[in-house]
Amino acid sequence: MRYIVTGGAGFIGSHISEALSGEHEVVVIDDLSSGHRENLRGIDCEFVEGSITDLPLLQEIFAGADGVFHQAAIASVPRSVEDPILTHAVNLTGTLNALIAARDCGVRKVVMASSAAVYGENPELPKREEMAPDLLSPYAAQKLSDEHYATVFSRLYGLSTVCLRYFNVFGPRQDPSSPYSGVISIFAARILQGEPITIHGDGGQTRDFVYVRDVVQANLRAMASGAEGVFNIARGEQTDLNTLARTMMRAAGREVAIHHGPSRAGDIRHSLADISRAGEVLGWKPDYGVEEGISETMRWIEGGVAGR
Repeated sequence: MRYIVTGGAGFIGSHISEALSGEHEVVVIDDLSSGHRENLRGIDCEFVEGSITDLPLLQEIFAGADGVFHQAAIASVPRSVEDPILTHAVNLTGTLNALIAARDCGVRKVVMASSAAVYGENPELPKREEMAPDLLSPYAAQKLSDEHYATVFSRLYGLSTVCLRYFNVFGPRQDPSSPYSGVISIFAARILQGEPITIHGDGGQTRDFVYVRDVVQANLRAMASGAEGVFNIARGEQTDLNTLARTMMRAAGREVAIHHGPSRAGDIRHSLADISRAGEVLGWKPDYGVEEGISETMRWIEGGVAGR
């Protein structure tokens, strides 16, 4: 099988590429704006440096592909608040380009990265896929629009699509120096360096963290299945940021100071996923606990792989 991974040199995309390589032909496209060539070291794949905003390039690359794992995005709520035009061009127009290229090239299926950001501050927990969206940022609006485009392309053109609403993904290769990094990779790097960490807000906000290797398996199962539609991808557990910081310091065997800064625009207060649909339809469940994932992430950062 021939698979395309957009954003395949990035955090999640490189893990998907690695899981596919060896058994399948893998083509990675990435503009390296947040991905790194080093993430593909030792992975058997063809690499194309380019952007999903380039439709003719996508149409060339997608020719002969069986499936597309669409991971490319500017995955940052704050960045979308600061520059909604740029993030629209990548996150929405770029996704439309990927769907058009897949349609034009006869690709069987596209598995797309969506986001729990679409749920916003809806107070109902856990978040279920059929809940009404509550959009608090351009990023959330872009991801929800991506899902709508996917549905239209399935109904109108017969292109099979799955949208995976990622909650808080973490793990190795999530560059702690990047402005797009998640809180775990940022905290881990600072704790291991003995530097204070900053929590935006009072730290009582909760997140549903999921380890990257579990996210990879969700993508592979979505591609292999006959399913379509939207699925939550998370652990189905809440962890507040104050507890997270203490857990990480215990894992590292060192204490650092915690500072509390102002809350960030567009951030949600609480997050918890209902992951039953992914279990029932995709046959997927997370295997990694948060502490186990934190330990692997810290070993990766401590080994100097994250230094760039």
